[in-house]
Amino acid sequence: MSLLAPDVPYGSPAFALSDDQVATVLDLVCRGAYDARADVSQGMLEVPVTVVVRKAIRRLKRTLGLTNLQLRGEHELKNMAAADPSILGRIDITLQFLHQFGQEDAYVGVEYKRVRAGDASLNGSHVSKGVDRFATGQYAAGHEWGFMLGYVLSLPVESIVDYIDTRLKKVYGPNSALVAQAPHPNSLAVLDGALQQGSHHTIRLKHIFINMLTAAGSVTMS
Repeated sequence: MSLLAPDVPYGSPAFALSDDQVATVLDLVCRGAYDARADVSQGMLEVPVTVVVRKAIRRLKRTLGLTNLQLRGEHELKNMAAADPSILGRIDITLQFLHQFGQEDAYVGVEYKRVRAGDASLNGSHVSKGVDRFATGQYAAGHEWGFMLGYVLSLPVESIVDYIDTRLKKVYGPNSALVAQAPHPNSLAVLDGALQQGSHHTIRLKHIFINMLTAAGSVTMS
């Protein structure tokens, strides 16, 4: 029988984040993604854009002197319970704060997805191929927080948020509704949501939407 109470992250305190740490991740992601726009060109694919964003976040981390935080690129998540560990997936970026160093399963996961106003396929994938991986524990099993970053390819962002919010409530129930937070200066919108991950744990997801339009107009990423 588990002695963990509901809403207490498994592995606490290794998986727990302070308010300052959540704010630090939000700031790095928003500023890094926004700065990366200068290196995003028309027709770039999603993976190269994500590499550019990671590099921008890494530069920002060094500039700020954040020695208590390490950044990893695309990170393979493995089923360590299996005799022959299989790869569960590859999360786009993971960060680790000092209290998580040396623990492979303790990290802050950030998953990137393209979104576009009026595009049910892309906006639906934000949920089915992004949020769902956190909800099922494929990503961030037992963690307190996960992050979704939406590359906004066309406006208005309100249309995108409304679609995703409706889809979340349809798939995971009314308690999964998104709640608007104060936007970051470099974001279009920031929202929080919560999902039941297993029978005894709730994971909180922060949804960040960044305008990835270049001066030339909409960025086409396949």
